[in-house]
Amino acid sequence: MTSTRTTLRRAAAVTALAAAGVLAAAGVASAHVTVHPESYAKGATDGLLTFRVPNEEDSASTTKVQVFLPTDHPVLGVLVHPQDGWTAKVTTTKLKTPVKTDDGTINEAVSAITWTGGKIGAGQYEDFDVAFGQLPDNTDQLTFKTLQTYSDGKTVRWIEEAAAGGDEPENPAPVLKLTAGGEKTTPAASKSGSGSASKAADSSDSTARGLGVAGLVVGVLGLVAAAFAIVRGRSARS
Repeated sequence: MTSTRTTLRRAAAVTALAAAGVLAAAGVASAHVTVHPESYAKGATDGLLTFRVPNEEDSASTTKVQVFLPTDHPVLGVLVHPQDGWTAKVTTTKLKTPVKTDDGTINEAVSAITWTGGKIGAGQYEDFDVAFGQLPDNTDQLTFKTLQTYSDGKTVRWIEEAAAGGDEPENPAPVLKLTAGGEKTTPAASKSGSGSASKAADSSDSTARGLGVAGLVVGVLGLVAAAFAIVRGRSARS
């Protein structure tokens, strides 16, 4: 009987540790700055990008956010949605290679947007909405390197890019995938009340549900292992 109890305690401990690992991984993943939707069609026009910035510090607030837009494959016609409590500064840069459009040749494009004056507290996030006129059609993805500055002076640099087929870096930059026009893409979120936040929250909920299922699977496997150990122990004694 003592052997059976010991086996069950060990199985429970292993299950708890595995589940804790799953939850810890979920916490790390959710702390990343991300862009929504995750994909658009190449050359898409009149859309919306939402940059979700979560606060990952317990004792400091996020007070400054800088998003850098690529200029080698520029995003045209950028407009910033007013954000309560925040002031946005838009920086433009002269393009090395002008872009020809139906409305003429574009020589300048937005290269950075800086939000200041607001505050994102511990356990909170902020969605920053940026409208665009046209996305490039000559690349497979856009990387938006981002700097997140806290009230204690710490700056987190979300600028790392994952190598092809490699693991996700510690501080990944938000990446927008650009797909062929005929492929299915995630539609842009419309800005009406909390619409943008709810759509992004839906994505987070899907991730949470997936991690929850993974945790249940880990628990079931632990119980199965315990049952197998008990049966094996009884067979050995008989």
